[in-house]
Amino acid sequence: MDLKTRILDDVKAAMKARAAERLSTLRMLTAAMKQKEVDERVELDDAAVLAIVEKLIKQRREAITQFEAGGRTDLAAAEKAEIEVLSVYLPAPFSEAEIATAIAAALAETGALTAKDMGRVMALLKPRLAGRADLSRVSAQVKARLAG
Repeated sequence: MDLKTRILDDVKAAMKARAAERLSTLRMLTAAMKQKEVDERVELDDAAVLAIVEKLIKQRREAITQFEAGGRTDLAAAEKAEIEVLSVYLPAPFSEAEIATAIAAALAETGALTAKDMGRVMALLKPRLAGRADLSRVSAQVKARLAG
């Protein structure tokens, strides 16, 4: 079963279970998927759906930091609950060792030696690690490896 079908099935299940918060989050996700399909006139594959899920999770994380800074823990808790619902659709994350191995391989493939080569390294790593690692953390690790 592809990811899009799984999400649509989960929407139906949430409706039947009368799980309002879960249903709200899943409807937001399906709306974002539908919007992408309409805007680009394409049928979404698993990679595109995964990219949408990652984008929504990133937005929620940014909102959490803003809400916590403003002392709105109630709103931050709601965002955290949405992240929990969305995280179900992400593949299992890579371990630190797997990320380090991927970075080493990318550095070797590109022959990167300085920070100027970081763009090439990240261009190689992004499709390999998408959805399975926090790319901002990976970027920091690559930067540290190239600087040191």
